[in-house]
Amino acid sequence: MSLAYVILAGGKATRMGGGDKPLKRLGDRAILDRVIERLAAPAGRLALNANEDPSRFAGYSLPIVADALPDYPGPLAGILAGLDWAVGQTGITDIVSVPGDCPFLPKDLASRLLAGRAAEGTAFACAASGGWTHPVIGIWRVSCREELRNALVAGERKIDRFTGRYGCAAVEWPIEDYDPFFNVNTPDELLQAEALLPLVDASRMP
Repeated sequence: MSLAYVILAGGKATRMGGGDKPLKRLGDRAILDRVIERLAAPAGRLALNANEDPSRFAGYSLPIVADALPDYPGPLAGILAGLDWAVGQTGITDIVSVPGDCPFLPKDLASRLLAGRAAEGTAFACAASGGWTHPVIGIWRVSCREELRNALVAGERKIDRFTGRYGCAAVEWPIEDYDPFFNVNTPDELLQAEALLPLVDASRMP
């Protein structure tokens, strides 16, 4: 088994007032820098899902994959774009999808998603914390891409409804000092993330 990672940044960021949420500054770095650091993906095993002009991410030297369907149909389309990219890479069997606005991702994300999927014998696994599931943070077999494509073309837009057809393990992470899946959707949440940075830096959470 060989893993790759896809960071989803294909939305319009309307609640943030437009622009690219992953490029917003959090402390001394862009949110995207922090996401990449937390994933620690091997070379050639990370792609970014983004739409419109890819040159705004040129400084990251990452493959940029646009939504597989037009008109911003949501994160499922970005996941499909990631799967379509992964199938062209040698040996990749699974991708882990994460949103580009989650700067505090746990470093054991992939290993625990794999273990959770295997333990429950499901087709998929996603992250959970604080009693909430996070369907966009999950593991996907490359072999599911045509089923996903067909579902999208038929109008499916909800991740958990699609994965629920086949079974999805919810893998729980503890909330101790902070929620590792805190995401930055609004200017207020960006301020909250700034306040959390000292806790994240001092925490023993993975």
